[in-house]
Amino acid sequence: MYEPLAERLRPRTLDDYIGQRHLVGEGAVIRRMIESGNISSFILWGPPGVGKTTLARIIASQTQVPFYTLSAVTSGVKEVREVLDRCKADAHSMFTHGRPVLFIDEIHRFNKSQQDSLLGAVENGTVTLIGATTENPSFEVIRPLLSRAQVYVLNPLEADDLLQLLDRAVKTDKMFAGREVRIEQTEALLRYSGGDARKLLNILDLVMQSLGANEAFVINDQVVTDRLQQNPLAFDKGGEMHYDIISAFIKSIRGSDPDAAVYWLARLIAGGEDPKFIARRLCILAAEDIGLANPNALLLANATFDVIAKIGWPEGRIPLSECAIYLATSPKSNSAYLAIGAAQQLVEQTGNAPVPLHLRNAPTKLMKELGYGADYKYAHDFAGHFVRQEYLPQELHHPQLWQPQDNPAEAKMAERQRQLWRNAADGTK
Repeated sequence: MYEPLAERLRPRTLDDYIGQRHLVGEGAVIRRMIESGNISSFILWGPPGVGKTTLARIIASQTQVPFYTLSAVTSGVKEVREVLDRCKADAHSMFTHGRPVLFIDEIHRFNKSQQDSLLGAVENGTVTLIGATTENPSFEVIRPLLSRAQVYVLNPLEADDLLQLLDRAVKTDKMFAGREVRIEQTEALLRYSGGDARKLLNILDLVMQSLGANEAFVINDQVVTDRLQQNPLAFDKGGEMHYDIISAFIKSIRGSDPDAAVYWLARLIAGGEDPKFIARRLCILAAEDIGLANPNALLLANATFDVIAKIGWPEGRIPLSECAIYLATSPKSNSAYLAIGAAQQLVEQTGNAPVPLHLRNAPTKLMKELGYGADYKYAHDFAGHFVRQEYLPQELHHPQLWQPQDNPAEAKMAERQRQLWRNAADGTK
């Protein structure tokens, strides 16, 4: 049966392991665990192809404890409990030394009840848990389990790591034996690999499969591009990369960098993102980060959302670009965002303060007799459509929740407020 190059070259020892020096280099935390044989529960978080499963297999081969593996894709609560029963038996056996290790690949795919089933065994020391995930554990792993397992972050492999892997492959793997090998250029190979060792080795496999029996194995930018046809962008609409790119997009607009904004927009488009999702985020940003400094921003963002629903891809990229550039170059203010936050905090602190009688609705005779709506002053009956009166519960002492910020639009609003309330003889405002 054919075995892929990535599987044939999977490291068996830490000395063969490439990358993640912060975890497995000399004196690093996971290396110390393996060398001492004292493995504590942890979760490996990182993108595909950076060595999570490989690291777990090395632990299995180099420690003298029972090692069990489950895949969250194919295992349910029943399978978890069966494995935990075997671990419990091993933990009490006189023939085993140390706690059994349970490795769960793609642990983020376990639902809450499946993750709950692990808690007791991890808590009482029946098993040492090692999880692997491509998703942010903060969102995908339940809090009680996170409190019992340290999270270690694995990074995309660096260019030097990938070149070391390429050199190892052509020097040691059987498929290169007896064949002329020429590594002429590696820029495209590294770019398409995207820090993923498995991708790099799969590309080598693909190039080899396209060759004749006696044809030289050549790697250059043209060969790699021709074989792949397109850039397999590292983007998962439901995964961590999705959130990283949309975060970079929003922060670039907030930071008034239109060039970065359209770059990240292009990455979202290339990754197949839903245009309505992008437009929704632009609407949120227009209100939160631009707000009263340029109220037209929200109008344009909302119009962009409407037009996207009408035209879709590929033309939808144009109004999205227009909106992103407009928002990035607009003056910024988060005063509305801060004001509602301060108001919500005040409500939480002060509870259900009664509505002043003069502001209450009085639809019935009884309510009118009780004073509901009495002495309310209708603003439009007064000069300038303004009259001084209190609009907040008296015990709150009228805090200033909206703090105008330093931009022309809000400066004009603030000056009007000062003019209206400057001579408030009754102490309001």
